[in-house]
Amino acid sequence: MIRPRSSRAAARTKADPGFDVVMIGSGLGIYALTRAFHEEYGVVSTVVAANAPAPMHRSVTCRVHEPAGSGEQERLQALQDLAAGRPQGRPALLLCNNDSHVEFLARHAELLEQHYLLRVPSLETVNQLADKASFAELCEQHDITVPSTRVLDFRSGGAPEIGELPFDFPIVAKPAVGGPHAELRMAGKKKVYFLEDLRELEDLRDRLHAAGFRDRFVLQELIPGDDTAMRSITAYRDARGTVTLLASAAVLLEEHTPEALGRPAAMITTDFPQQLEQARLLLDATGYVGFANVDIKEDPRDGSQRFLEINPRIGRNSYYVTGAGANVARFMVEDAVHGRTPEPVVGLPEVLYSIVPLRLLRRYVLDPIQRQRLHEVARRRTVNPWDYPAERPWMRAYAQAVRLNHVRKFRRYYPRPSATGF
Repeated sequence: MIRPRSSRAAARTKADPGFDVVMIGSGLGIYALTRAFHEEYGVVSTVVAANAPAPMHRSVTCRVHEPAGSGEQERLQALQDLAAGRPQGRPALLLCNNDSHVEFLARHAELLEQHYLLRVPSLETVNQLADKASFAELCEQHDITVPSTRVLDFRSGGAPEIGELPFDFPIVAKPAVGGPHAELRMAGKKKVYFLEDLRELEDLRDRLHAAGFRDRFVLQELIPGDDTAMRSITAYRDARGTVTLLASAAVLLEEHTPEALGRPAAMITTDFPQQLEQARLLLDATGYVGFANVDIKEDPRDGSQRFLEINPRIGRNSYYVTGAGANVARFMVEDAVHGRTPEPVVGLPEVLYSIVPLRLLRRYVLDPIQRQRLHEVARRRTVNPWDYPAERPWMRAYAQAVRLNHVRKFRRYYPRPSATGF
C-alpha cells in the first residue's frame, strides 16, 4: 500500500541522481512536475519558457532558460543549445505539460531523441486522442460510453450548416483540438462554451468563422450534474507496453474563469476500477507511450461514467498523484533512465488535493455525504502543489496570494454553485 510522505523530506540534500531534467512551458502544470522531481531526486529542472512568470524564476525546483523568441524554431534551437552545453553522456529527460508542446515533441522526436530521453506518444496517436471527435469514435469502437456528439467542420473555409442536433439544448461546445482555437483572436473566447439555444450556437458558429477558425468544433449533449460529477484519471504507459500508473480522483470543484473553465481546483483521490481499466484499454489499443490524463463525467440519469476526453500529457493537476504517495517522477525515471518496469500502481490512498481555501471549497460542495467526506479527508491529509516547505519565503507568500486570488475569481465568475457547473 502506498503511503503519503511528507514533502519536508525534500528539503534535505540528496545525492546526484545521475540525470538532468528539462521541461518546456510554465505555470502550475510545469511547477507541479518540477516539484515532483525535486522532492524525489533533488533535481533542479531547467524550464524552457519565454516570458516565464515570477514563480518559475523564484522557485528552488527549477531554473529558467528563455529562448530567443516564443516560436517553434526558437524553442527547438534553445533545446539544441542546452544539449550542446551539457556534459557528454549524462542523460536528460525532456517533458512538457501542454497539448501543443506534446505535438511539438512528437513532431521533432527524431531530432530531439539524439539529445534527450523522451516518452511521448507518436504524432499519429497524439492527433487521434487530442482530437475530441476522433476520441469519441475510438471510445465507441471499444464500447466505452461518451456523450452524444456532433461535429461542425470549418476546414473548408465556409461556415458549416448546423442541421438537426441529436440532443436537446442546453449543449456544450468546444474545439476538437485545442491549438487552433487557443491561437484565435475572438471576443468572448472561452475554453468551453455552454449554449442555451440555437441562437447562441449560430452566433458562436458565425463568430468562429469570422475570426478565421478553420478546424473542427465539437458539440455535445450536456450531461447533468455539477462539478462533483467529474472524474480525473492520470496514467503512465512505459516504452515496454506496461501501464505502470493508474490513479483517479473525484472532482469537488472546477475553475470557472473563461480561460480555465473545467480545470479541477479540488479533488479527492478515489478509485474507479472499471474506468481505470477502460483507460488502460485505450492506451493499449493506441500503443500509447508516456503520461495521459482522462476526463470523465458521471451521468446521474443512468449512473454511467462518460469519457469526455483524453489529454496526451500528465495534466495540470498531477500533484494529486504525487501528494497521495505515488510521485509521478518515478514512473518516467524508471522507464526512461533505468529501463525498468516497476510494480504497477493502481489506485491511491485518500487525500484532498486543493488549490483553493478549504472555507471556499465548502461553499460549493452541497451534498451532505460529500461534505462529510470532505471534512474527514481534509483532516487526515490535504495537499496543494504551491505549498512546498522547501521553498523560500517569497514562494510561500505567493502560495497564499494564489489562494486569495481564487476567492476573488469565484466571486466574479461563479458566485453560487449551480446544478450544471455552468
